[in-house]
Amino acid sequence: MTQPQKSWEHRLGKPTDSLAVDFVESLSFDKRLYKYDIVGSIAHAEMLCEQKLITKDELKQIKEGLIEISHAIAEDKFKFDKTYEDIHMAVENALIAKIGDAGKKLHTGRSRNDQVATDLRLWMRDEIELIQAKITLLQKAFVKLAEKYVSDIMPAYTHFQRAQPVSIAAYLLSFVEQLNRDFMRLKNCRLLVNLCPLGSGAIAGSSLPLDRKKTAELLGFSDITYNTIDSVSDRDFCAEFIFDCSVISTHLSKLAEDWIVFSTTEFDFIHIDDAFCTSSSMMPQKRNPDMLELIRGKSASLLGSLMAIMTLLKAQPSGYNRDLQEDKRHVFSAADTIEACVDMAAAIVDNTKFKTEKISAGLEKGFLDATALAEYLVKKGMPFRTAHGVVGSLVAQCEKQNKTLAEVSIDDFKKHCEIIADDIYISLGGKNVASSYATASAASPAQMAEQVNYWKKQLAQR
Repeated sequence: MTQPQKSWEHRLGKPTDSLAVDFVESLSFDKRLYKYDIVGSIAHAEMLCEQKLITKDELKQIKEGLIEISHAIAEDKFKFDKTYEDIHMAVENALIAKIGDAGKKLHTGRSRNDQVATDLRLWMRDEIELIQAKITLLQKAFVKLAEKYVSDIMPAYTHFQRAQPVSIAAYLLSFVEQLNRDFMRLKNCRLLVNLCPLGSGAIAGSSLPLDRKKTAELLGFSDITYNTIDSVSDRDFCAEFIFDCSVISTHLSKLAEDWIVFSTTEFDFIHIDDAFCTSSSMMPQKRNPDMLELIRGKSASLLGSLMAIMTLLKAQPSGYNRDLQEDKRHVFSAADTIEACVDMAAAIVDNTKFKTEKISAGLEKGFLDATALAEYLVKKGMPFRTAHGVVGSLVAQCEKQNKTLAEVSIDDFKKHCEIIADDIYISLGGKNVASSYATASAASPAQMAEQVNYWKKQLAQR
């Protein structure tokens, strides 16, 4: 049986060693690019025809053959042979086997170097839009949950210590803000991706009259790349994409960390639906938030992919080098991981309830109204640093007496500061404080009701 022959084997004196075949192949993971490879090839063939480098009949044969191959791959009827190394050679050789000499003309004026750079950009454009759509669904889940708890108050934390009271909606919408930055980062990344390197060839372009702008137009790119040496070696967009995925995962990991803690017996702030928990093989009472723990854990994989792509790129000389074959492993891994994490986060948010009675019962612990008391004194004309000291002394006294600030008598208040009057009590207590916030976008129920409506409108427009 005749062994498959690679396009470049005429240069070498013997076939590639079987060990080298396994080592060099990328078909096992880059075959997922097949749609983009075929779309890019059809656009390239149409441009070749317009430039009279192939005939209309040859174009027809090439297009029909490539479409048949695409259907065969989609229907799992295509036999992938790793001796062809990658998806580009696998598709081209299948085309030649199907239509003969016309298929041999497809690679006119191009190299696998500019071909793979184009395929990866085409794939990434779609992948970015897919992740953005998933981010929007997660944001909508947060907004929906926030709307239920606009009027309910919880403690916010700094240094993992109780800080100030906030609307639960404010806490939930903080993740909508983070995810919106993630959405915008991906949008910016897509602008960098949306440039066409096809026609750059191996490194220097071609002496053939290729119309690069026509190919870019056919593929929906906004423009071409303008330096052929950089075009075939640029993987900045891959690093940018993985970085963006890593930031998303960092935000999701923060959510996971919060909710793992909030679901403990010690906090008992939330209830996550049983469908997104597991139990223990030994301890029958356990109800473990394993999905959240895995979201937190998978963020490490994304950070690993980011480090891998940066390390891969930092050692590259100019031009294409085979090291770049490894970029797709990390890009695909990042995409698959972040898709799964965003989907899981959305499902968990959709199926979580806040235990508002339990949260409210413990709301006065931790002197959440201390800052509001200091600001009350500021309104009476006291310098803030002086007010800070007065309230600090009051808090220390309350701790010794096991009291809240709202339980301090007016006489005791006046011992610390004569300007405190009977109206002090409307400034104390978690709910009073949360309702008093006046700055733009502050964490009050009234402002969070506005924020919920704002985000509902914004997300509906996507």
